[in-house]
Amino acid sequence: MAAASYLASPISRFAGLWRETSSSPSSTHALFSRRVAARRAPRGGVVAMAGSGKFFVGGNWKCNGTKDSISQLISDLNEAKLENDVDVVVAPPFIYIDQVKNSLTERIEISAQNSWVGKGGAFTGEISAEQLIDVGCKWVILGHSERRHVIGEDDQFIGKKAAYALGQNLKVIACIGEKLEEREAGKTFDVCFQQLKAFADCITSWTDVVIAYEPVWAIGTGKVATPQQAQEVHVAVRDWLKKNISPDVASATRIIYGGSVNGSNCAELAKQEDIDGFLVGGASLKGPEFAVIVNSVTSKKVAA
Repeated sequence: MAAASYLASPISRFAGLWRETSSSPSSTHALFSRRVAARRAPRGGVVAMAGSGKFFVGGNWKCNGTKDSISQLISDLNEAKLENDVDVVVAPPFIYIDQVKNSLTERIEISAQNSWVGKGGAFTGEISAEQLIDVGCKWVILGHSERRHVIGEDDQFIGKKAAYALGQNLKVIACIGEKLEEREAGKTFDVCFQQLKAFADCITSWTDVVIAYEPVWAIGTGKVATPQQAQEVHVAVRDWLKKNISPDVASATRIIYGGSVNGSNCAELAKQEDIDGFLVGGASLKGPEFAVIVNSVTSKKVAA
């Protein structure tokens, strides 16, 4: 199905999922919820993940930290016992990348929080993918809501940045998500699919892409999508990938959740089959709590 056709049909396919419902949910919502529940049925002795990729946890430190506080955070992370079957990435501010790279355990990879849309040059204040690779970064976060809604980056610009980063062998954490007014207007899927399409229009290979679903209303607000709400969007995103890219990409691409994830709520979120990990904000600045979130992968393991 063409992307444009798919974008035109979310209401008929997922009608009312994000509108406030009465005590008696719509039949569409109920049917979709039963579909989600059926997919979560335990399969003895395995990890309950719809995708085939490894669990992934990223820590976005945003514009936080000093040399001293980051030294303490690195010490805490180096001492933490982390489950083996998780890819772990942290994204320090640009000026501390070298400090983190030189002192953090190799168990944890380094990401940047942004990169420029092309090769370096006369672009004051920007950082190129080539420079990030040069200092040891393996990943970059692109399309974060703060870049979209505070800095003003649009979907097409973000897609081009992702394509350029991937072309320089920098892996991408591609962020999507709706604002509160978009959620309340029932436009969650329209917004997420539009943002996905902008990535898809520019990306030729999804091998090194992780998708982070981050509802904007839940970022740094203390509000968290319920496990069911997050799962519904993750299912829809994977379905979009299947129909618009390929079934193989839908299976292999990890879809992680971000939005006030912490040590208290991560286990219940991790139990959802289509939640393949987390992109963590404030809690990633606390080493012991970040370790708890990393280790929530154990919540996905289903008893025989």
